[in-house]
Amino acid sequence: MKSFKIVAVAAMLIAIAAGLFLYWRHEERYPSTKDAYVGANIINVAAQVAGQVAEVPITDNQPIKAGDLLFTIDATQFKASVDQAQADLDSSLQQAQSYSNQITAAEAAVQSSQSAYNTAKNNFERAKALFSDGDLAQVSLDQASTAFAEASARLTTSQSELLALQSGLAAKQDEVLASRAQLEIAQANLNWTKVYATADGWIANLTLRPGSAVSANAPQFSIVESSDWWVDANFKETALPRIRPGQPVTVKVDMLPGITLTGKVASIGRGSGDTFSLLPSENASGNWVKVTRRFPVRVELDPTDVPLRVGGSSKVTVDTTEAQSGK
Repeated sequence: MKSFKIVAVAAMLIAIAAGLFLYWRHEERYPSTKDAYVGANIINVAAQVAGQVAEVPITDNQPIKAGDLLFTIDATQFKASVDQAQADLDSSLQQAQSYSNQITAAEAAVQSSQSAYNTAKNNFERAKALFSDGDLAQVSLDQASTAFAEASARLTTSQSELLALQSGLAAKQDEVLASRAQLEIAQANLNWTKVYATADGWIANLTLRPGSAVSANAPQFSIVESSDWWVDANFKETALPRIRPGQPVTVKVDMLPGITLTGKVASIGRGSGDTFSLLPSENASGNWVKVTRRFPVRVELDPTDVPLRVGGSSKVTVDTTEAQSGK
């Protein structure tokens, strides 16, 4: 009887040892962690202009599609700004057109003055030649000289007027460009009074109400994107040597009992969880105790229709027996 008890105890110890060994081998080949949480892209929604909210046609947790109207801002002052900018642009265009018309007339005047100048110059040159030969009286020479001087003065004046008009037109063209830019800005501000969704997902953290005053670029609520889901799993550093990007992963989410999701290791963090915290741990002390660190491992989930939620607690298991596809 005594020998039977010894054999039974020995068998039990062997069974326990074998169980522990198998468990250790399983954990080595299939490292797992419950320090894991579901993640998704979160978009902070903000208006690009300041104003008073006029309409909020959405509700919290509502599913939305890209392009859906989220909220509007009272557009009264923005419409007035567009009208004013349009009026300024029209005025600048009219003034520029007026300068263009005057320049056309001034160019014709310069051509006429140039022709008169050329004629007066030829007459004056001819009169000088005749006077030198004694075939023309001094009075006629003086008249030709006076006509040439007057034609030269008219040409100079007309050229100066043309240059002044051309300078004025250049300035007005600059005003046209500035007015057009102001109109584009005013139109953009008017368009921004309507805020649309930029991605498919769900409304989250909505407290915005009609009548609220919002500032430009100040987040009002969030959109949880539905297109891309992942799990951030924090593994002990002792489990990392066998984990590689591309290895298959199974995920069990606490809020989805009985459902097992699949995915693959996307990347492994280059720093432990507390490395980037606001107050990282300080080990430079005499009573230092070694603590196993945890490193974030990003798991990319395969497409699924299950109702995932950001921050859900999960259990992640990595199959390290598969071929390692990366380092």
